[in-house]
Amino acid sequence: MTFSLGDLERDVLPTLEAYCAIPALSPHFDPDWSQSGNLENALHLLAEWVGARLSDAEVRIERLEGRTPLMWVDVPARGTDQSGTVVLYGHADKQPPLGEWSEGLAPFNPVRRGNRLYARGAVDDGYATFAAVCALEEARRLGESHPRCVLLIEASEESGSPDLEAYLDHFGDRLGEISLMICLDSGALSYDRLWVTSSLRGLVNVDVTVRVLERAQHSGTASGVVPSSFRLLRQLLDRVEDATTGDILLPEAHCPIPDWVRHSTQSIADEFGDVVAKEIPSLEGLVLMGHDAADRLLRRTWVPALSVIGLAGAPEPAQAGNVLRTSTTATLSLRLPPLVDASEVAAALVEVLTATPPAGAEVDVVVSSVASGWASSQLPAPLVEVLNTASTTTFGGPLTFTGEGGTIPFLFQLGRRFPAVPFVATGVLGPESNAHGIDEMLNLDAMVHLINALAYVLSHIGGHP
Repeated sequence: MTFSLGDLERDVLPTLEAYCAIPALSPHFDPDWSQSGNLENALHLLAEWVGARLSDAEVRIERLEGRTPLMWVDVPARGTDQSGTVVLYGHADKQPPLGEWSEGLAPFNPVRRGNRLYARGAVDDGYATFAAVCALEEARRLGESHPRCVLLIEASEESGSPDLEAYLDHFGDRLGEISLMICLDSGALSYDRLWVTSSLRGLVNVDVTVRVLERAQHSGTASGVVPSSFRLLRQLLDRVEDATTGDILLPEAHCPIPDWVRHSTQSIADEFGDVVAKEIPSLEGLVLMGHDAADRLLRRTWVPALSVIGLAGAPEPAQAGNVLRTSTTATLSLRLPPLVDASEVAAALVEVLTATPPAGAEVDVVVSSVASGWASSQLPAPLVEVLNTASTTTFGGPLTFTGEGGTIPFLFQLGRRFPAVPFVATGVLGPESNAHGIDEMLNLDAMVHLINALAYVLSHIGGHP
């Protein structure tokens, strides 16, 4: 395959950078998205580019009432014996800026530095549309056949894909007989090979509030008599997590780790070393959880973990007075193993936090997010062979499978709807890509390699892998 960085610079970068300049925030972060028009503008830009590149494709922006729009691209097969349909998935909505970006960088002002493009949405997930279309173009340019392909680009993924199921219902038989799903919104531990995601963690987020007073009181009057809401919150957290080890105490949040996962994880650790520790900007001297490289990979992908990601009810330190506060609220984010039922965990979490409130305090728990994880079924051997050849001939390294620590609800949705269809979740969210963080970055060389790898896969799988 011969798609090059020069081809990317000429045919892709101008439009990709224009897309990056649109603040197309996901609905969770822009409730007025329908008025701002940013999601529509982003999809229109992508649709115009796709239509100009694939003249025989049906390119539509689908709209359901009360739902974010979705781009549908139906590309007819080339060649003979192409009976199946390959669905390629990506999304156009974005995370918010998060904070101040580094000097010279800004979320919606794309900047290229060497082989890196910095902008919000560049790697998560703006590149997906361009990679899929360029791969099809490359296969055709080389005279190769490919199956019918349907490209779905949704606009609510960063909000948990609440609109995707409705669109899948809407499409019905239009999708046809799906032979393969390729999801271009996943990660990579390095840029020297094709990485395929084998699992994703689930997630339960709750807001827990502990109230002790109707009005705040001077600490000289109330402390030592009125229990601190923060201290009582700590007691509740101790019901969920061992404060010393970080182990999660809810039985519902655990599942057995398959032997093949342990073996695969150990192989990655043997080749790459302590990859988790290397990529985390921890402070010098901090003792990370996990006893070795393989254990840290498992803890990030198959072991439940609790994070307190938000706190309310307390003033900034500079404004703090000697006051016993009325309440404390904590937002808890509980990451779950791939095979755990997130709904069951959410119910168990609410029960353990609200049962017998400490000191008779008022405890409220509000569930804000529930998403089960996902684990891939074993891919057919011929497909694995094609993927491995694509990896070695385009990236230069062998195909490698790994779990991811994040949550991608659409994979659970698609996996539940199409249980017999092979899934290839891949992407270039690799080292220093900073998805969801400041200074989000797309590695352009990796994108070129992925385009060539996809072109090889699409031209060698036929209708049925």
